Amino acid sequence: MEYTVQKLSRLGGVSTRTLRYYDEIGILKPARINSSGYRIYGSKEVDMLQQILYYRELGISLDNIKKIITASTFDKTIALIGHRKKLLEKRQQLDLLIETVDKSIANAEGKILMNDKEKFTGFKKKLVDDNEKAYGKEIREKHGDEAVNKSNIKLKKMTQDECEEVTRLGHEVLETLKEAYQTSDPNGELAQKCADLHRRWLSFYWDRYSKEKHANLVQMYVDDERFKTYYDNVQPGGAEFLRDAVFIYTNITKY
Repeated sequence: MEYTVQKLSRLGGVSTRTLRYYDEIGILKPARINSSGYRIYGSKEVDMLQQILYYRELGISLDNIKKIITASTFDKTIALIGHRKKLLEKRQQLDLLIETVDKSIANAEGKILMNDKEKFTGFKKKLVDDNEKAYGKEIREKHGDEAVNKSNIKLKKMTQDECEEVTRLGHEVLETLKEAYQTSDPNGELAQKCADLHRRWLSFYWDRYSKEKHANLVQMYVDDERFKTYYDNVQPGGAEFLRDAVFIYTNITKY
């Protein structure tokens, strides 16, 4: 069956403007242009739009989607199996959050007693799952499954006060990094304060702190574009500066 832009728009639940944009950037081109100049889409394009929408639902950028679906190794069936797995994980996260909300309502109505730990169970589970999705492979390769699993367990067991403190420390690390960067001295008082705050922040997540692991991590901040972008968005050059400060703090000059 063939579809015009209007018909495919209604079928897929996307705007005609979106479909035209997908054509412009080369992520979803029509099968052909008819004699009247209309874009015509076939079954292959319908399947590709489905794939694009699945990936978008999982929060993947259009640039990365294009790389995935145009790769010579792309397999539609394998991709669908992967989508199903990730969507099930997402559903489990939502189910846990809904359960937490339901308990909170019952607690507010006096029907049950809910301790502080239970109030944050869903959020901490989601944080662990999100971290696994984004960085799990790299972190497990560097530190091993046992260390990562212990860290995840520690995070899930955090009290409300601990959650608030680690959040505060995270913000303080970034604010201090911005101030320290202006001194241009990774060995200076502010830079070393930032390195110490970073250690304290990490200690909430790690089962056991070590200088070597700390130095390894900040080097990864520089080597991995995702981490580098995060810190450089806070302060251009921030990832390298934090690494240099931590190397001095841990007395490790090269990793």
